[in-house]
Amino acid sequence: MDSEQSANTPQWGVVDLRRATEAAGVALWSWNVETDRITMDEHGFQLWDVGAQGEITFEDLSVKIHPSDRDRVRNAFSATRALAGSYDIDFRIMCADDVRWISARGQGDDAGIVGAVMFGIFLDVTDRKQAEEAHELLAGEMSHRVKNLLAIASSLTTIVSRSATSAEEMANDLTTRLSALGRAHDLVRPRPDEENAALVGDLISVVLAPYDDLGAHTGRVRVSAPRISTGDGAATNLALILHELATNSVKYGALSVGTGTVDITCTSQENDVMLVWTEHGGPAVVEPSEMGFGSKLVTRMVSRLGGSFSREWSINGMVVKLEMKKDRLAA
Repeated sequence: MDSEQSANTPQWGVVDLRRATEAAGVALWSWNVETDRITMDEHGFQLWDVGAQGEITFEDLSVKIHPSDRDRVRNAFSATRALAGSYDIDFRIMCADDVRWISARGQGDDAGIVGAVMFGIFLDVTDRKQAEEAHELLAGEMSHRVKNLLAIASSLTTIVSRSATSAEEMANDLTTRLSALGRAHDLVRPRPDEENAALVGDLISVVLAPYDDLGAHTGRVRVSAPRISTGDGAATNLALILHELATNSVKYGALSVGTGTVDITCTSQENDVMLVWTEHGGPAVVEPSEMGFGSKLVTRMVSRLGGSFSREWSINGMVVKLEMKKDRLAA
């Protein structure tokens, strides 16, 4: 090193290096590969939640390592003398009721060992690991949602194609069904402050809003429901049921005439939930001779919610009763 380069190189003292490691949250350690003794600085003992003993062995620290990681870490440390160059390993340690992620980094080349002692650092990487786990969980959940929606869309396409009389009718029917699913999916998207993203009453109102010119609560479609949470899968199923009932009402029931109304009431008792769909002011309805595709769809979706449904062809309008389970609605 020439004199000019030496003059421009910072002269770090012990105090300066200590301040730098403290600012970075770094814990220093050394390991005597012959005696198996490990020495750490004060931050290292705090990080591992062990009393400051000056020197400890790897076995003393290994009892703090998470059982699922212990063998992997022991093998990695045993192999360090055979490694050329730097190494690092991430693992979990248990501190009382807390689990921390530690990153151990050091030099594993025998040629670099001075007096049979290796040197390295410990870093607390808990926050980074938790962020990675949260990202993986969200990615898995979104993948699951997309697969479910694609499966439902495929099923709907098959059902609609069987009952449609023309390509235009099939396109319109399928578009409105998928739009209902989209509105339900938006309600139950992941939110950081809520375990369940939507209430049953909100879901009913949003899905049925297109069938009510004046709004779901004050117009032709009236909703009354207690605070019952609905999860992702249940919301999708319930949205399909509601859309099917609304479609039938627009074609044949109360919503097919300008003066017709629909009341949707929901009650719960312990784990049982009852949703009643009551139509008023529509044309006279007649019980069909056989179950159509829409009825089969409703039957299938209600069964996924742990319940069943029944229909009454009253002179005043259709009455549908859906029996469901609260714990299945929250799923």
